[in-house]
Amino acid sequence: MKHALSLALFSLCAVVQATEWQDSAAVTALFKKEGVTGTFVVHDVAKDTNTGHDEQRAGKRFIPASTFKIPNSLIALSTGAVASVDEIVPYDGKPVARAEWAKSMGLREAIKMSNVPVYQELARRIGMDRMRGALVRMNYGNNDTGTVVDRFWLDGPLEISALEQAVFLARLAQGQLPFENMHMEAVRAIARQHGPADLYAKTGWGKRPGQPDIGWWVGWIKKEGKLYTFALNIDIPHGAEDKRVSLAKASLHALGLL
Repeated sequence: MKHALSLALFSLCAVVQATEWQDSAAVTALFKKEGVTGTFVVHDVAKDTNTGHDEQRAGKRFIPASTFKIPNSLIALSTGAVASVDEIVPYDGKPVARAEWAKSMGLREAIKMSNVPVYQELARRIGMDRMRGALVRMNYGNNDTGTVVDRFWLDGPLEISALEQAVFLARLAQGQLPFENMHMEAVRAIARQHGPADLYAKTGWGKRPGQPDIGWWVGWIKKEGKLYTFALNIDIPHGAEDKRVSLAKASLHALGLL
């Protein structure tokens, strides 16, 4: 298993490093204008190129936080932890961080409102062995689940870089992950964003003790028959304005994709 994992990690790193990177002056200008520290990358799947801001940070791994709801949904469906994205996961009555989480719901609703307790329940149903095996198969970041099955994407040790997010999402968008097509299609459907653009995305916000919070917006967009995946992560100091989605959308606009 260790040998297989090492080969998988080497292969993924080789793919990420081999892809050409192009700095975007327009995107860098947006980050400077907003006074934000972070990275943004767009992966042009057809050309196998990456374009964005701060290549070095794009290769740095961070906790995925709620962006992990995308793979978590896929693993839950593939293992039968839920039969479909519309199967209702019961609310257990315990206090929750957000009032809108305090009800039973399926994944179609839970992913939109980023319901953490629902996805923690899915992880417990999946179990550590199946979760770890699925992460290795899909090559998700460092593949490290640690020892706490319902917190590893929130507190670590699981980490993933913006570049790795873009590669993972390209495989999901094209149906190239080692899962059944119907399950990948179901996850793609619930990641679809409202609006005229053919846009799929998920936010994430993680706490880092002694450091600024980490904010994510990752996804993919289809334009004129071509596929582009993207990933933004930024530092969010305590009390700072949340600029994740607005900055990522502005960056997509600057690159002519939105």
